Amino acid sequence: MHKIKYLALSLIASLVILSSCVKDQDDAPQIEYDEITDFIWRGLNYWYYWQGEIEELSDSKLSNLDDYHLYLSTFDSPEALFDHLKYDSQDDFSWYIDDVAEQLKSFAGTSKSYGIRLARSLFYVEAGGNVYIYIAYVVPGSPAEEAGLKRGDLIYRVDGTVMNPDNYSVINNLFNNDTVTIGVGSFVDGAFQASGSDVEITRIEFPATPIQYYTVLETSGKKIGYLVYNSFKYPFHKELNDVFGYFKDNGVDELVLDLRYNGGGTVITAAFLASMIDGSITPEQEAFADLRYNDKRNPTKGSTYPFFGDVYLYDFDGNYQSTVPMNRLTSIETLYVLTSASTASASEMIINGLRPYMNVITIGGTTVGKNEGSITVVDSPNSYDDPDNRNPNHTVGMQPIVFQIYNKLGQNDYDNGFVPTIELDEMDYPTEIKDFGDPTEPFLAAALNLITGTTAKMDLRPSMNVYPVGKPIQEEKFSQEMYLIPSKGTELK
Repeated sequence: MHKIKYLALSLIASLVILSSCVKDQDDAPQIEYDEITDFIWRGLNYWYYWQGEIEELSDSKLSNLDDYHLYLSTFDSPEALFDHLKYDSQDDFSWYIDDVAEQLKSFAGTSKSYGIRLARSLFYVEAGGNVYIYIAYVVPGSPAEEAGLKRGDLIYRVDGTVMNPDNYSVINNLFNNDTVTIGVGSFVDGAFQASGSDVEITRIEFPATPIQYYTVLETSGKKIGYLVYNSFKYPFHKELNDVFGYFKDNGVDELVLDLRYNGGGTVITAAFLASMIDGSITPEQEAFADLRYNDKRNPTKGSTYPFFGDVYLYDFDGNYQSTVPMNRLTSIETLYVLTSASTASASEMIINGLRPYMNVITIGGTTVGKNEGSITVVDSPNSYDDPDNRNPNHTVGMQPIVFQIYNKLGQNDYDNGFVPTIELDEMDYPTEIKDFGDPTEPFLAAALNLITGTTAKMDLRPSMNVYPVGKPIQEEKFSQEMYLIPSKGTELK
């Protein structure tokens, strides 16, 4: 098994090199061209997973620099070149970045937000009537929590506009405006009732914990750990390890992992979580995941993430702080994962990486199907950990797919998502959302029924019919991602 190559692998931003990708003095352009466009082409030529499939990214493009610069000048913008070079038949997840600093803070878990996670779909009760969307959760310590908003609240009015099938896009003000006013309520005996006056909230920058909720449930003689985990963020490794310490101290023998709202995050965090779940594996002896790059990066081999026995702690800038012993469970034979159409990337990596070692049962919706990952490529004169020395002339970066991920058995067959073992849809009961940890909450109840052997049929249909409205709403930026984090020069792999 190959040791993890963190110096080449680990960047929340693999804050990548581009001047070192052949920007030599002898390469000075003979005609004017845009330096950002040049950065985009050279970065994709060096890192892009499908570089070998795209003729216009061939190394031969640099054989005549005059022709190369002329080629770059035919694009209206760097973003136009980026979009043109994407391998559209395979690539749904690479994106162009206008502001690298914003991207990096978001990946570390700090960004401007209200702290509200909305359901994916809006709905109405009567055709042509009012449109509603429920709050899936609010982040602890967020403006939304301070305003008294909570999971299950139904939003019906945004900035004074009562939503209907013609104007419901006003809900996207929650993603685009720094201050919004929302009206919420609930259904009582089939009739909607507003909950008092509208609430004004302001977006702020704060570190959003990915650990939404955890508890130990005792039923039918079993101790069942339950964790709602909303993203794989590396500054929160200690908090995640503490949760598993709590599970361990309470002697859990079953585990329900709620990833319904988890769009992914860092590869190393996924490897740590898998190692906490399956503590029967000797650290460094078995592969959790293999990352395979393009032929320019890894022509004969990829890079392997093993199971770990320790946890690496980082600060919000990606600086390594210390190593602590990992809290690992040794009694979990079956993992129950709650999923949805928002479960993606590093979340799917947990399912795929653990299935060679234990039974993994999924409950909910078909997952996104993102079996690949990225790095944040920036215009820097140095190879890797140099976020502070980016080209000062622009803020542009990109997040291209640079690897695909496989488990120990070489399995990578979930590009269409994991079809659930038991299918459930929250849109079947949006007017009856229960609190996390409530044993009667349908997703958790389905897992508990399997664990305890209960066969009673659950009636998931609400007391009133609801109808979805159009396409899913806008998502937060960077909400479905799997990426590498910085080593900051440490010898940690």
